[in-house]
Amino acid sequence: MAGATSATEGKSKRPSNTAFKQQRLRAWQPLLTPKSVLPTFFIIGIIFAPIGGWLLWASGRVNELRIDYTNCDQLSNTLTPLSTNQFEYHLNGIDSKTIPKPEEKYDGETNTCTISFNLPKDLEPSVFLYYRLTNFYQNHRRYTRSFDIDQLKGKARSASELANGDCSPLDVHSEDDGPKKPYYPCGLIANSVFNDTISQPLWANPSGLAKSSTYAMTDKGIAWDSDRKRFNPTAYKADEVYPPPNWHERYPDGYPEPIPDLADDEHLLVWMRTAGLPTFRKLYMKNTEDTMKSGYYQINVQMNYDTRSFGGTKSIVISTTSFIGGRNPVLGIAFIVVGGLCVLLGCIFAVRHFYRPRRLGDHTYLSWNQQVASGLADNHNDASGGGGPSAAASGRKDPGTLRQRP
Repeated sequence: MAGATSATEGKSKRPSNTAFKQQRLRAWQPLLTPKSVLPTFFIIGIIFAPIGGWLLWASGRVNELRIDYTNCDQLSNTLTPLSTNQFEYHLNGIDSKTIPKPEEKYDGETNTCTISFNLPKDLEPSVFLYYRLTNFYQNHRRYTRSFDIDQLKGKARSASELANGDCSPLDVHSEDDGPKKPYYPCGLIANSVFNDTISQPLWANPSGLAKSSTYAMTDKGIAWDSDRKRFNPTAYKADEVYPPPNWHERYPDGYPEPIPDLADDEHLLVWMRTAGLPTFRKLYMKNTEDTMKSGYYQINVQMNYDTRSFGGTKSIVISTTSFIGGRNPVLGIAFIVVGGLCVLLGCIFAVRHFYRPRRLGDHTYLSWNQQVASGLADNHNDASGGGGPSAAASGRKDPGTLRQRP
């Protein structure tokens, strides 16, 4: 019987009697009084509102233009002005209503959309060209998991290893008369990569007698270093894998030997870093050295990417940056709203406190103060010999209560 009792005590789940496990560690718990709360509201408002104005000012200094070309393939081979909801201009010191509308035309033989637009002011470097998609949910849980990290690292994963994994249903390609082979790279992300080809901007009417020239932009260095670290040269042979189905235009006869290193395809690297919102833009090209002069420009886009299948749109975006990045007034507005709200609440609470103050309790009667006071009283009674322990105990207040001052 004694052995059974000791075994039961040994299996007890009761935590040991320590300050940490019994939650007796010292902690700071603020007393929320008007003297502490009201200054806090005003301090937050005074700090946040100027910061928000500063961020909004910095965002407003970013020059940006966006042109939608989703329906360009429905146009003729004659330049046609766009409607006002198909483009946006945000250029410092220039009223967007005074800028001529962008124009587009479509060449069905080459599947090329020509975008012509007027740039009324110089854009100082750095200048970035993005593509923008809407209603594309790269943040879908199954989509974000649809790749194989070992395959991207260069390991030659077999068809049996990839089958019914995260890459499904784009994991293995099978033909009736041939063996099953894995897709490389497998998964939905790689297969849905943006494959419109956007040309460098052509400066169509430079001033003076100068000929048309190209504003040189490059796609080198558009990916993050962390993106490149995810990709290594593959151990696959060209006849061991298939390209993803939507890569047919790039590799109509399959991969050459050796298979190109995916780390060199920076457009793919940028695409594989999935976006968190259904409307997003991704960097396509950039120029960090030369000024983009004012004038008329043309950009040719070979239209391969279907956005109508998911009810989305596609646009090109040309933008500069500031110390906070691209044009994004949301952050500045958020700071201003929070700062203004704190000042407003501080004013309301201050008026309420001054006109109808609430009667506060005596902090000395709080439980943590009461314990200290009781200990001092006991020591005093023991030293003086009067009252005894029972008298000290009878004079204590109930711990945890807060009495009103008389």
